Amino acid sequence: MVTAVSEGAKTSGASQRPLYTPEERIRRDSTKWTLVQGLLAPVQFLIFGVSLYLVIDYLNTGRNHDWAVWSVVVKTMALYTIMITGAIWEKVVFGQYLFHESFFWEDVFSMLVIVLHSLYLFGLFTGIADDGVLFATALAAYVAYVINAAQFVWKLRQARLSSQPAKQAVAAVESDEASNAEPLVAQAA
Repeated sequence: MVTAVSEGAKTSGASQRPLYTPEERIRRDSTKWTLVQGLLAPVQFLIFGVSLYLVIDYLNTGRNHDWAVWSVVVKTMALYTIMITGAIWEKVVFGQYLFHESFFWEDVFSMLVIVLHSLYLFGLFTGIADDGVLFATALAAYVAYVINAAQFVWKLRQARLSSQPAKQAVAAVESDEASNAEPLVAQAA
């Protein structure tokens, strides 16, 4: 895909590409994968919150070891699910599964989050990591997840802010068309 870059941006190296082109925004708003992502994200965050509580509780008290261990497994499965469906969403909206320029750094950081969660699973299921390593890995994965979630929330905020001028422009055009049509109706009568 070729993107338009202003002359000033070419010289400074900064891209002026909007988060979504009008066509991408239409695809984003019309695909079922947007709803899927919108539902999975808070579910995953809820799972994360419960798991974080269980892990910290175990580390502080030594209680509920199995609950803490398996909560990270459930969180990891939720992460894999949202990553797969997110890649499908990106393919539908942008035409590629991952690393589109609009979400490039979020996708890069998502890979770190997935690697850390996967290392936890590898350590757990192979038995090569003790509880200290497992839970340190889980906590590192959770810190990375929070940073990554914040990246996506920031992009969502950018998308909402960038849609406001577009909505205002459409409203202004519609208002102009309506006011221009009124004299024509009066002239016809």
